[in-house]
Amino acid sequence: MKIIVGLGNPGSEYQHTRHNIGFEVIDKLASRYHIALTKNKFNALFGKGIIDGEEVLLVKPLTYMNASGEAVGPLIRFYKLSSSDLLVIHDDMDLPAGKIRLRQKGSAGGHNGLKSLFRHLHTEEIKRIKVGVGHPPGSHEEVIKYVLEGFSKEDKVLIEPAINRAQEAAAAWLTTPFPQVMNKYNANK
Repeated sequence: MKIIVGLGNPGSEYQHTRHNIGFEVIDKLASRYHIALTKNKFNALFGKGIIDGEEVLLVKPLTYMNASGEAVGPLIRFYKLSSSDLLVIHDDMDLPAGKIRLRQKGSAGGHNGLKSLFRHLHTEEIKRIKVGVGHPPGSHEEVIKYVLEGFSKEDKVLIEPAINRAQEAAAAWLTTPFPQVMNKYNANK
């Protein structure tokens, strides 16, 4: 079994915001593969299903972004999985809106959701799909406001294809070694 986690914040006020791009990718996967996200345990909303013959958990932590590891850690332990069975999807302000980038490991790059995962899983070796949301100029307060806002009209046109590519890459990882998935999806726009 593998686990795909989309990072975001629970609640209708956060739907369709930049910070919730991970939730949107999980929703797209769940819809495409008919996996109901109906289980609510360990502070996470999740569903179990089959994608291309591989058993998978699709997960949306309900702990808010900065405490994502509090939901993911217990889920991984309960299902006796390891960090090598995990793929995380999250927003990235250092990438232009609509660009995706896959990484096999590395630092959190200032992303508090990843920092929480690293703390609870005791590793930075976590596969991830970063979805670019662009970066605002300005202060720390402006950055916080920016990630909690919806997309501009111009960015929405870029984000929908990025969500589709991210969910395709996530599904591909279930049956293809991650370096091959990285080569394919990092090479394309």
